[in-house]
Amino acid sequence: MSTPKRYTITAALPYTNGPIHIGHLAGVYVPADIYSRYLRLQGHDVAFICGSDEHGVPITIKAKKEGVSPQDIVDKYHAIIKQSFIDFGITFDNYSRTTAKIHHETASEFFTTLYNKGEFIEEVTEQLYDAEANQFLADRFVVGICPKCGNEESYGDQCEKCGTSHNATDLINPKSVITGATPTLKKTKHWFLPLNKHEAFLKEWILKEHKKDWKPNVYGQCKSWLDDGLRPRAVTRDLDWGIPVPVEGGKGKVLYVWFDAPIGYISSTKEWAEREGKDWEPYWKDKDTKLVHFIGKDNIVFHCIIFPAMLKAEGSYILPDNVPANEFLNLEGNKLSTSKNWAVWLHEYLREFPNQQDALRYALTANAPETKDNDFTWKDFQARNNNELVAIFGNFINRVVVLTHKYYDGIVPTPNNFSAIDKDVLSKLKAFPNVISSSIERYRFREASQELMNLARLGNKYLADEEPWKVIKEDEERVKTIMYVALQIASALATLSEPFLPFTSNKLKNILNVTLSGVETSWNDITTKDVLLSSGHQIAKAELLFSKIEDKDIQLQLDKLEATKKVNEAENKTIEPQKDTIAFDDFTKLDIRVGTILEAEKMPKTKKLLVLKVDTGIDVRTIVSGIAESFTPEEVVGKKVTVLVNLAPRTLRGVESEGMILMTETPQGDLVFVNPTESDKIVNGLSIS
Repeated sequence: MSTPKRYTITAALPYTNGPIHIGHLAGVYVPADIYSRYLRLQGHDVAFICGSDEHGVPITIKAKKEGVSPQDIVDKYHAIIKQSFIDFGITFDNYSRTTAKIHHETASEFFTTLYNKGEFIEEVTEQLYDAEANQFLADRFVVGICPKCGNEESYGDQCEKCGTSHNATDLINPKSVITGATPTLKKTKHWFLPLNKHEAFLKEWILKEHKKDWKPNVYGQCKSWLDDGLRPRAVTRDLDWGIPVPVEGGKGKVLYVWFDAPIGYISSTKEWAEREGKDWEPYWKDKDTKLVHFIGKDNIVFHCIIFPAMLKAEGSYILPDNVPANEFLNLEGNKLSTSKNWAVWLHEYLREFPNQQDALRYALTANAPETKDNDFTWKDFQARNNNELVAIFGNFINRVVVLTHKYYDGIVPTPNNFSAIDKDVLSKLKAFPNVISSSIERYRFREASQELMNLARLGNKYLADEEPWKVIKEDEERVKTIMYVALQIASALATLSEPFLPFTSNKLKNILNVTLSGVETSWNDITTKDVLLSSGHQIAKAELLFSKIEDKDIQLQLDKLEATKKVNEAENKTIEPQKDTIAFDDFTKLDIRVGTILEAEKMPKTKKLLVLKVDTGIDVRTIVSGIAESFTPEEVVGKKVTVLVNLAPRTLRGVESEGMILMTETPQGDLVFVNPTESDKIVNGLSIS
């Protein structure tokens, strides 16, 4: 469609088993907000829709662990997530939740419609059952060995190591997450959506119609699924937390969360329309509406294949025009992980960097994982803020406002003749809205953010080249023109920055005094009008748009991550089990003495081995010890050590080793010597018994 009458923009429903982190913000919510804000600035009718995804097994698992109800869990995190979005300026027209009554009604009605149309297959299948817990095991209640890659901690629906989707019954050596028991197979009835029935339509719609306008990562994943052949997929589960299956035989079963959740977009739209006195149906059923889903790459299949198949089966809904999914954002070289606390949580960020939402929004956009997985580092975040927002954007605005007050008491001066340089700069200024628009409309938000920064660079270069602070001494009339041109650039920045830097945009508009005075510049004004900020207009005093981030602030964040890493390493450390019990007579066979290391050198062409000369009290002998990665030769010479002297000799790398130095490990995995406590009183050769 050339010019849509309205836009329905959805952002993936965040799962309410934890707060929001920067990966969520970068992958989904900032891009969706940029797009929605931009469309509103263009005067379009926009419904920007989201809500909390509050059903599914992980919620019930977390509730069991914490000894509370699933509703307690979702209430807690729904509030935290919703506030995080508000704090970061994510401008949803409606933020709902899937436990809301309107959603239960909408999802139940959707299921019933498909059921009555005969769109489901009803099958009795064998599912994994935990006899100890007396319940069927949904996907996330069972773990086992992935049949494809051998990962021993694969979930029942998907292996997080290789990304393969499978059924819980495909797992090798499955175990119940609830009791640890080995599950059995038990028959149960479920309803399936026959995706294979819609395969021809999906191939035509995706592989042909969207070959050129969908992102390669989205198109490629869809093609892989379609090439592999689609199979029926269950839309119900044996659970007691979720939306009850609303047909005969559905007792004790709920709608599968991936059937229920995308319908949340529709129910949230209904909730918004009801509140605003609008008709919701055109936003989902009118062919002149453009529907766009913003998601992460792990949700591509659900939004491009399963949900469209559901909508097609229902028959009255439009299909998404685009699904611009992003790849994943890593943190300091490691995959973001909620369970391992390897994340930057938004509510914590705001405590540690108050009023610096735009600094994070900008850094995440400038480094967005649009085409491949990207890495967020605190050093890059600091550089983006200090070297771009502060030194380029903020510096330009500060100089313009300060000089306008210094020379003209904050009043926009009347320009004189425009030089060729002035005309060139004003001409380039007019081109920026279309350039940025082109990038945004192609979902290239990273590129768009850099074009915005290029406009600030244009302003900085113009002031640096024209040097009004010098020219004022010789040609005051010329400076009026220079400052007038610079103020036009500042006015354009106030408008064009709004999708990317909404808090900064609002602050800049207040400095330029354009909101209350009714002279605010629209997006299209920048291209079509010659005057954005008129002569005689009074602007307010300067205030800093951005704050410099110091090294100590960054080090605190790095230290926090390092502490998290150590905690994870300690938790994941494999403790060797106790060896078989021995008799006291076996122990008395060991001849353990205290000796002194006389000489030490690294064994050539090895990383671990040191060759030691040890005085055992009964002789001086050679012992080869694997401690070179923990100690240098210089560190161990003269050290008193505990030696097992009656160990049979063994040749290592051509050197005969006569004994063993006794060592142990700290909880952190560091090697330490097993030493007597009063080493200064020990005489070589003393036997330990």
